[in-house]
Amino acid sequence: MPTASQAKHKFCRRIGQCLWGDPKCPSVKRPYPAGPHGKGRRAKLSTYGELQLEKQKLRYYYAISEKQLRIAYAKAKAGTGQTHEKLFRSLEQRLDAMVFRAGFAPTIFAAKQIVNHGHVYVNGKRVDRSSCIVKEGSVISIDAEKSPAIAELAKKNNTNPPPYMEVDLDNLKATLVRAPQVEEIPVQVKIMSVIEYYAR
Repeated sequence: MPTASQAKHKFCRRIGQCLWGDPKCPSVKRPYPAGPHGKGRRAKLSTYGELQLEKQKLRYYYAISEKQLRIAYAKAKAGTGQTHEKLFRSLEQRLDAMVFRAGFAPTIFAAKQIVNHGHVYVNGKRVDRSSCIVKEGSVISIDAEKSPAIAELAKKNNTNPPPYMEVDLDNLKATLVRAPQVEEIPVQVKIMSVIEYYAR
């Protein structure tokens, strides 16, 4: 039976790289699909297969369900503005993604857990919904006195926050200074392929 960690990285083996840049991911040592024929040449995907793969990469990166991604797409499609930009931003500005991006958690999965367990505050108020959208100017924080283990781990993380965030690891605070631009979001996904997948 695969461990939880191995299961999370199974998709990484399939695509030949770690989605989250984890140096301990099995795909680093074995950048080929699992199974007896894994080292063989990768099968060429159809156009549909390529679109589906990009959609799956986006879903796995943010660790959300197919239903959640479809809902996010439907909301992004409504109203004015570019659908791909609104979709990417809405996923990146999820509270769990912001916690992970700030370096308060080592993985997106850990970020979801500490949010769901009520360890994260937004503008001084406890928020336990991973899907909560962080607005521009909002401050995310963790109370070191109430969550000492999480605080200690966060301070050990070697984070490199994106330009749309300001992070103070010493005080466990992070601010979303502005909405992220699509090209700034550090996710290796062809977002237009995801839009094309759902629009077909």
